[in-house]
Amino acid sequence: MSGYLTTHILDTAKGCPAEGIEITLFRLEGDMRTEIARTVTNDDGRTDSPILPATEFATGTYELVFHCGAYLRASGQAGAEPLFLDEVPIRFGMADSEAHYHVPLLLSPYGYSTYRGS
Repeated sequence: MSGYLTTHILDTAKGCPAEGIEITLFRLEGDMRTEIARTVTNDDGRTDSPILPATEFATGTYELVFHCGAYLRASGQAGAEPLFLDEVPIRFGMADSEAHYHVPLLLSPYGYSTYRGS
């Protein structure tokens, strides 16, 4: 079995999954930041498949960028411009080549949290 990466977004202000948010995955190596995947959340706030599937998995340092601004505007939660949260970057490491890494985002217009899920 090889490792893989999944994510999802929950809107904690509204108490529901966050649908339609674009997510970009980057691999970081030294000063290099390389985009390796781009997807959008479905009606369950998840991606339809792993954002980094087992066939492409490699250990290392990564960054997920959650493009939340359009979602917050469309859901009436944006507030004044510029938005307090527009793009939310989360940088993390994956050291176990056999593990499932799950990095969710719990989002509200003025705060967020994350954790290593299962």
